[in-house]
Amino acid sequence: MRPLLTHLLGGAVLASACAGIFAAEHEAALRPFNLAPSADLHYTLKARQKGLALSGEAQVTWRAGDGKYSLVNETKAQMLGKILETRSEGTVDTYGIAPAQFVEKRFRKEATTATFDRGAKTLNFSAGKETYPLLGGEQDRLSAQWQLAALARAQPEKFTPGSEWRLFVAGRKDAQPWSFKVVKREKIATGLGEVEAVHLSKAPPPGDKDQTVDLWLAPGHDWYPVQLRYSDEEGEFIEQTVDKINKK
Repeated sequence: MRPLLTHLLGGAVLASACAGIFAAEHEAALRPFNLAPSADLHYTLKARQKGLALSGEAQVTWRAGDGKYSLVNETKAQMLGKILETRSEGTVDTYGIAPAQFVEKRFRKEATTATFDRGAKTLNFSAGKETYPLLGGEQDRLSAQWQLAALARAQPEKFTPGSEWRLFVAGRKDAQPWSFKVVKREKIATGLGEVEAVHLSKAPPPGDKDQTVDLWLAPGHDWYPVQLRYSDEEGEFIEQTVDKINKK
């Protein structure tokens, strides 16, 4: 009966049900924001990949002004050279950062692009067939940390332990809801000295093998991301810690 019904209705019932589930996970949320000043940030890098310990550096270029923004992240590892380059650019709207395009180029792999088509109000991917509606506030894996910084700059009193901040985030070939929880305020060692930072963590859903993302934002440094760590259940990780901040 189900295949026949789906065939007769052209998938309308199934599409409606999926849309309802999707809407529950992906809701537009208007929240106060205050973008961080334009800056160049340099990070030291340490990682463990496939059992190998790696070190290197990362450079992040953040520009915001005149209703637009751009973000570039270049990550280099010793002996390997550039292992990752990501770019995010777009506008600033009532939700905050509004990406138009997110490009990711991994080591020895073709670049992939996520396109936020504001005219058609759809999000699509060069490396995947998934398409999502744009409801407002969507981010990509690079812009998400800067959107969180903008939200924290506007409402620092709300970034307290246990508070939860949800974003809908695009990756290489699909998108999903990310939920960041504030863990605590803690002091971390950086190239700038000991810095007090707000630690947020995004754990994968139960049964999901996606990475855990930990982010540290520094209130005393315009809430810039001063440390970022991606880790998985197998003990592999990539961690970058700031050592220079040059405001522009």
